[in-house]
Amino acid sequence: RVHYAGFFDPGFGYAGAGGRGARAVLEVRSREVPFILEHGQIVGRLVYEKMLARPNSLYGEHIGSNYQAQGLKLSKHFRS
Repeated sequence: RVHYAGFFDPGFGYAGAGGRGARAVLEVRSREVPFILEHGQIVGRLVYEKMLARPNSLYGEHIGSNYQAQGLKLSKHFRS
């Protein structure tokens, strides 16, 4: 499996939606395959796309969003 999170919701990290800015985190897992990441290897890309219209609601506290203003945190897959 190579795809866990495909997009950021509109408003993610946006101060007007309760955020303080946000970092995009790439989570890479290698299971049951002999795969090694090399220094400088390109593993993905982040593309910003302009929205056609402002959404009715932004990602944030007022709609019960889970990750707004969370900061960096290890995935649950790395916790014991």
